[in-house]
Amino acid sequence: MVFITNLNKNILEYNILIMKNKFARIKHIESYKPKILLDNIELNKAFPEWNVDKIAAKTGIENRYIADENETALDLAVVACNQLFDSGVCKKEDIDCLIFCTQSPDYVLPPNSCLLQDRLGLSTSIKAFDYTHGCSGYVYGLHLAKALIESGQSKNILFVTGDTYSRYINPKDRSVRPLFGDGATATFISAEEAEEAFIDHFIFSTDGRGLEALLVPVSGTRKNQVVKDKLHDKVLEDGMRTLENLYMNGREVYTYTLRSLPPLVSNTLEKANLMINDIDHFVFHQANAFMLESLRQKCEIPNEKFHLFLKDCGNTGSSSIPFLLANYMKQGRIKAGDKMLLAGFGVGYASALGIITV
Repeated sequence: MVFITNLNKNILEYNILIMKNKFARIKHIESYKPKILLDNIELNKAFPEWNVDKIAAKTGIENRYIADENETALDLAVVACNQLFDSGVCKKEDIDCLIFCTQSPDYVLPPNSCLLQDRLGLSTSIKAFDYTHGCSGYVYGLHLAKALIESGQSKNILFVTGDTYSRYINPKDRSVRPLFGDGATATFISAEEAEEAFIDHFIFSTDGRGLEALLVPVSGTRKNQVVKDKLHDKVLEDGMRTLENLYMNGREVYTYTLRSLPPLVSNTLEKANLMINDIDHFVFHQANAFMLESLRQKCEIPNEKFHLFLKDCGNTGSSSIPFLLANYMKQGRIKAGDKMLLAGFGVGYASALGIITV
């Protein structure tokens, strides 16, 4: 009888949610960068042969923040989440679901989401889980949050992104060290009555053939101990790294992205029955300035609608989109009611796009 009662209660709550047209909405975003600044001046001092000025001109990156050796993505996430709670937009007891997107968890197991629940002092009755998408991770998380809220399974979601890519990067690797920074963000997503959805019209693309273009070769269970025992720095044309370090074939990633993403942007607009002029802001994963400008031109997006936010933080993976959103919202450059097209793309290869109304 108890089971039937609880089931009927859940069905009733779900029907009420649908009748009232409650939709998932982003209520607030906070971001946090670690305190250690690695600027181009320091890089140039350490590696004068790198031609850092040329790299900066192409990537648009002048600064990146690096986690301390004892600081993890979880630690960064704790700060971002506490900033969110300190803002007063929600209380810890309001949260009924915690989602953590990271590719640099503290442990293989348990998941960071469980550790974060404890560090924040959230209720032990919440649901909490991790997932490991990188550049497309934020848009994936919004899709998950929408599904949970609009199916009546959750009401108030704390969605966290956080990574310390510096842990995977060989400090002597010119191809990736100037690009990536560490950081974390916290997004509060809640149900709200409205005439139409705030988060909608998702388009996805997955192509696992991109494995060799962007990966950390020895990082899971695929490579055996014999390989690990033979690890050593390998001097390459673009720097130095081991099999335990992040590798990126920048040319291949660029070529694939320029070929695959513009049609996805068109498909997203078509799905939403919108034109480019209907979108206030196009917010893409902040990979590097050269790639983003190439995408902007190929998608025929007006410059004033297309935003860059990597000069002072670099490529922060799944945090790059919410880093931009958090800062632009605080500056008033993105306002309530603005319509945005978000596009995450990269490692996997995986791409995710969606239309968001602030």
